[in-house]
Amino acid sequence: MNGLNHLRSTVVYKISATVSFAAAHNLRGYEGACEQLHGHNWLVKATLATEKLNTVGIAYDFKKLKQKLNDIIDRFDHQFLNQIPPFDQQLNPTSENLAHYIFTELAKKLPPHIQVFSIEVGESHKYTATYQP
Repeated sequence: MNGLNHLRSTVVYKISATVSFAAAHNLRGYEGACEQLHGHNWLVKATLATEKLNTVGIAYDFKKLKQKLNDIIDRFDHQFLNQIPPFDQQLNPTSENLAHYIFTELAKKLPPHIQVFSIEVGESHKYTATYQP
């Protein structure tokens, strides 16, 4: 659990940043075109939440958030996702699974007073999936 239940009843500041990467994948066990190798220009939107601002008056530095996101997704950029853990075995590299993975990895990189609120991953700007526990 990410500790957001108590945030829902108090004042919360949320910030978001979006990064992108290009990668190919295919969906194992899917019946249709997505079973074949294909690529996307993926979009990743991270939303963070906190109850307090720092002394400068910001919830969390956008540049730091962008860097932490890029640290996570750089290994996916211009790669075949099905060959990269944790998607190299049974776990399909779907938008939903990518969102969950990025959420978990980003949460490890943040100070305790900053929570990952949600991660949205899109194969394009038209089709997105959000992970928000």
